[in-house]
Amino acid sequence: MDTDVLEVDTTRRRTADLTDEVRGFCAGRGDGLCNVFVPHATAGVAIIETGAGSDDDLVDALERLLPRDDRYRHAHGSPGHGADHVLPGLVSPSVTIPVQGGRPLLGTWQSVVLVDLNRDNPLRSVRLSFVAG
Repeated sequence: MDTDVLEVDTTRRRTADLTDEVRGFCAGRGDGLCNVFVPHATAGVAIIETGAGSDDDLVDALERLLPRDDRYRHAHGSPGHGADHVLPGLVSPSVTIPVQGGRPLLGTWQSVVLVDLNRDNPLRSVRLSFVAG
């Protein structure tokens, strides 16, 4: 297995498009599977369309589903931080993408994005792993 770690700062954004990094990581590796994994209890990875508003719509929907208030038992950090710990139950901490000839087989409008609503920890690691097939 080949692996690499990206460092991503989400201070100014709730989603970060990782598609170019995933493509670069897969280039020249042949056929196999690429796993994108965020080893944090308060972030996730999604495959969505970006640039046409879907990424903002996703964040808005998640913030409606996970309001920042005092309803959560997990109550350390900023107000509503418990919502951040529920996020990975809705947006998985990993996705696996088939790769053929060194190219991730994403659909025309699909992008790989890091989703991070956590205001307490904006510095994220994202692990890319490739398993040859």
